[in-house]
Amino acid sequence: MASNINLDGGEISIIKAIGLSGGEITGAQLAERVPDMVGAELLDALKGLIMMGYVVADTPALSKMSDVEHAKFHVNSGYARELKEAMDPTPEKPKSRRVRRE
Repeated sequence: MASNINLDGGEISIIKAIGLSGGEITGAQLAERVPDMVGAELLDALKGLIMMGYVVADTPALSKMSDVEHAKFHVNSGYARELKEAMDPTPEKPKSRRVRRE
């Protein structure tokens, strides 16, 4: 079954940096692991992932980069499989038309 999750490059980078195993990461570690993203871009992509429920933060409001650096994040385990498929889509194997007859 194909996943209905569509991620852009920044969102994929953030999810890969956090990891799909369910472990927590601080915002400062996240910023270090995604050096290509500037503060506003990281903040915007992170807010989108949190709004969709794919990433969970321990801080309710993230309005500045200083808020992000002091927060802790993890990937929502309920979406881990779909996020993995969205990041690396594998084509479905076609079903065989062969029918066993007795």
